[in-house]
Amino acid sequence: MQGQAALHIHSFCAVVIMFYRHSLSFCMGLLGLLVASQATAGISLSSTRLVFDGKHKEAGITVRNSGEDVLIQSWIDADSSEATSVPFAVTPPLVRVSNDEQQLLRVIYEGTGMPTDRESVMWLNVQEIPKASKTQNTLQLAVRQRIKVFFRPAGLKAEAYLAPATLKWRLVERGGKSLLVVNNPGLYHVSIAEITLTSGALREQPFDSLMIAPGEQKEFTLKHFTPGQSPNLLFRSINDYGAQDRYSVQLSHSAAVQASAIKDAS
Repeated sequence: MQGQAALHIHSFCAVVIMFYRHSLSFCMGLLGLLVASQATAGISLSSTRLVFDGKHKEAGITVRNSGEDVLIQSWIDADSSEATSVPFAVTPPLVRVSNDEQQLLRVIYEGTGMPTDRESVMWLNVQEIPKASKTQNTLQLAVRQRIKVFFRPAGLKAEAYLAPATLKWRLVERGGKSLLVVNNPGLYHVSIAEITLTSGALREQPFDSLMIAPGEQKEFTLKHFTPGQSPNLLFRSINDYGAQDRYSVQLSHSAAVQASAIKDAS
């Protein structure tokens, strides 16, 4: 019996040692893959967003490569989870970009198929396909960058840079709680990077970031403010150049209000 027990203990210990050895090898291999993937992610785009003016047939963006020679695959897809085709093409759709070189990507509109009464949003995908590795048993990752494309049909009234100031904010009471409601009555999307509500020592961020489409309304339940309180609202909106503009307004329960731009001190 003692001999059998010793045998079982020895077998168990061997399994444990083998498990830890394989776990260590797996972790080291995974770390190597992550390092390798970081080393090959060498492409960058000239802008964080692309505005397509409907008065023109195309818009362009530049891809720069600071890493090894790679193939770049690019395409446009819809701003939804559904596999919906869009009347746009990217040329060249597949191109080789060498180290320290750049490539202009042209986004071309077919001319029909997009709404003409408001701005629309799509996604430009730029995927890096690294060269085949000469080392066996090496996993390579294809790094994809994805930015928004704002299509603005010709003839839209108003100016896009004024859109954040047209948002309508108000506080409503529902079920004993205070809700922040925002409505976009304009024709352009508004991208909010940061929002803060303050009143004395109270401070709350209802959400981290958000894009509000034309005609869209969103509601957020407040955790730290109760009905009857009217905090000050401060938010940052992302403009066409990727920079952030600041806006502020005193919220009200009685009527919707619109924020004003905060001028930077010169």
